[in-house]
Amino acid sequence: MSPDEQSPENHREVERALRDAGWTPCGAGDWAIALRSPDGRAAARISPFDPAAPYTVALYREAAYTRQVPRLFAHRRLVGGGDLQIMEWLEPVDADEAAEFHRALAAREPEVAELADVVRRVHERGRRELPWFGPKLDDNPDNIMRNADGRLVAADLFGADGPRLYAAVVDDPKLVVTTIPEPERRFMTELPLTNTGPWPPDVRETMRTNLATADAANQP
Repeated sequence: MSPDEQSPENHREVERALRDAGWTPCGAGDWAIALRSPDGRAAARISPFDPAAPYTVALYREAAYTRQVPRLFAHRRLVGGGDLQIMEWLEPVDADEAAEFHRALAAREPEVAELADVVRRVHERGRRELPWFGPKLDDNPDNIMRNADGRLVAADLFGADGPRLYAAVVDDPKLVVTTIPEPERRFMTELPLTNTGPWPPDVRETMRTNLATADAANQP
C-alpha cells in the first residue's frame, strides 16, 4: 500500500490497534485525537472525517526542505473519510512566540518566506479543488510547536470550513451529498469536538437522518 492509498480500517479500528500496541492518548481537538508512541518520539493524529487533511500532508511534504513543518512518517486515508497522520513528537510553545511566528508567516518575513510560499501555493490548490476548504489559515497559537531539535514548526494550518459545511448538513443536505461522496463522509458526525463541545444527540441524529434522506433521493 502506498502512503496515500485508503486504509481498509476506519478511525476506531486504527485507534484500537495503536492503543493495543502501546500508544497512549495525549490530546484531542475538534477534528482529531492524538496518541503518543511508546518510545515518545512520534504522535498519531486520528480523525474520523477530515477532507482537508491531504492538503496538510501535501504541505508537510512540499515544505519539508524548510525544516519548518513537522516530519511526517506516514499518512493513510481511512474508511469513511477519516485520516491518519504519524509524525514527529512536538512540544507546545509560549503563546506570544507562536503568535509572532504566525505574524511573520502572514507577512512573509525572510526567515519564513519559503514556507510562506509553499503555504500559499497549497492553500490556493485546496481552495480550487475542495468545495468546503477553509478560506483562511488557522492561526491558532497551538498550531505552532517545537520539535526535538528546538526548531519551531507550523502544523494544521489548513482545515475544512466546518461551520459552513455542518450548517449545510442541516439546511441543505443535498448540496453536501452531491459534493462529498458517501464513502468519504460516512463518519462526519463523529468528530470529537473537544474544543467547541459535542453536538447534542438530537442534532447529531438530525444530521444523520438528513444525509441519509438526501442520499436516497440522489440515487438514480
